[in-house]
Amino acid sequence: MKITVLTLFPEMVKCFTSESILKRAQEKGILEVRVKNLSDWGRGKWKKVDDTPYGGGAGMVFRVDVVVGAIKELKHKNKKAKVILLTPQGEKYDQKRVQMLSQEEELILVCGHYEGFDERIRDYVDMEISIGDYVLTGGEIAAAVIVDSVARLLPGVLGKEESHQDDSFSEGLLEYPHYTRPEEYEGKKVPEVLRGGNHKEIAKWRKEKSEVRTNERRPDLT
Repeated sequence: MKITVLTLFPEMVKCFTSESILKRAQEKGILEVRVKNLSDWGRGKWKKVDDTPYGGGAGMVFRVDVVVGAIKELKHKNKKAKVILLTPQGEKYDQKRVQMLSQEEELILVCGHYEGFDERIRDYVDMEISIGDYVLTGGEIAAAVIVDSVARLLPGVLGKEESHQDDSFSEGLLEYPHYTRPEEYEGKKVPEVLRGGNHKEIAKWRKEKSEVRTNERRPDLT
């Protein structure tokens, strides 16, 4: 899979995608992350990407000709690439959306900044995504979230394919509790069923605990 991030601050994205699992996924050739500087499409001597809003108001607004010019050039080599605008006004990001995006050939993530986008830019994107009901200084963190969540579902990225199959939200449930050594700590013991070696009983226990935890913590999911 190829993911292109269009941003005014490339180093914010590069420092995240060049470490840990994402780094290894790129070295294996499973994932390709390209980071493009929106200023490369800027106008005039100073490569201007924004301007003051019509009607007045605080802040600066991304120009439609700059952002759409960048989108068109990036899509030129692959018309199937999905363009995603990262904005608080987008659809809330969840695991179902992650799974859907992981099936795409290529994603182009457009990071917002300043006051926002010229409204006409929305006519040139395939979807708008928000990672939560809050406002960030820019879309770079949201882009990192999408790259990470999508990449871990690609075959070969994680050490074991089943590593993500029991993740929270994968089946509409929060993940079951985990335990490791020591077997007992300050009187708190690892549940007997996990130490017994009966995989059928362990699976049953985990499913029950997932359901209980979801009902207690996120009843909105059930």
